[in-house]
Amino acid sequence: MAVSRSPGPAARGRCRVQVEVEHVTALRFDDGAPVRAASAVVAFGGGWLVAQDDATHAAWVRPDGVTPVRALPPVRGLDTFEEERGTKALKPDLEAAFVVPGDLLVDLPGGDGAVVLLGSGSSPARVRGCLLRPPGSADAEPLVADLAPLYAAVACRLGVDADLLNLEGACVVGDVLRWFQRGLPDAGVPTASVDVDVRALLTALAGEARPADVPVTGERRYDLGSVRGVGLAVTDAVLLPDGAVLVSAAAEDTPDPRDDGPVVGSVLAVLDGGVVRDRVDLPHVHGGVAKVEGLGVVEHTGDGARLLATVDADDPTEPSLAVGLRVRC
Repeated sequence: MAVSRSPGPAARGRCRVQVEVEHVTALRFDDGAPVRAASAVVAFGGGWLVAQDDATHAAWVRPDGVTPVRALPPVRGLDTFEEERGTKALKPDLEAAFVVPGDLLVDLPGGDGAVVLLGSGSSPARVRGCLLRPPGSADAEPLVADLAPLYAAVACRLGVDADLLNLEGACVVGDVLRWFQRGLPDAGVPTASVDVDVRALLTALAGEARPADVPVTGERRYDLGSVRGVGLAVTDAVLLPDGAVLVSAAAEDTPDPRDDGPVVGSVLAVLDGGVVRDRVDLPHVHGGVAKVEGLGVVEHTGDGARLLATVDADDPTEPSLAVGLRVRC
């Protein structure tokens, strides 16, 4: 069993964090097709919903199988997108997800458990959001909205050009969505976050308010350090019971927010407000660096949490991985 530990307070002046890999599963749909380009993962209908950033449908992962769930309508007749076919620019790039808080479900049509998926904002094709409910529930058809004005407001709040926006992770903290900008630390664009009013965002997704009117506040910037000279940037986030936020971060050597590059390191970090409280390297998976793109909480424990992490293979022919992590902190 692979285990990683932080250097500890003696070496870093911070709390100790330990992470171990408990299991690894290759994700395939019931027909054998790979779950490709896994990004966000979120609890959904007695299982997990795994977003595919280069497809219009997500993967519903349950103990008895993996089935597709439509998130967005086809784009120019296409449901999957690849650089080799010249269609990468069309992909919706769904990268962040969250479970709709229970006290807000009554404000939504249907009222069943719902999740939200959000595009990265790294191009005009990637500024949509969708609200999904498990198939078979009331109003199971997805709600889809163009949120371009909201993405513009986030870019403005962060002080970055629109073409440098790359929102890859999110978690609900109180009554706001803490939405993380991956950034390009090596190009002077720090990894950062803003707070978005959850109720207002849901109202905009339902078409009952203008996306431009959704409040965006509380910008924070984070210095997560680097691995082998490549800056670490946030890929997803979950809330811990003590109010801190646990994030996954990758050191990916790429010149812009849209292109993949070699991933030389992957870590988990504990954020307390704008302060990086601790950081620990993720154990290698199958002998290599795991490009963790999504985090979901399986359960909170007395000394940390069990998480489900999704790992993107950066190859549409290879299945993404679901990795069980045990985190102690």
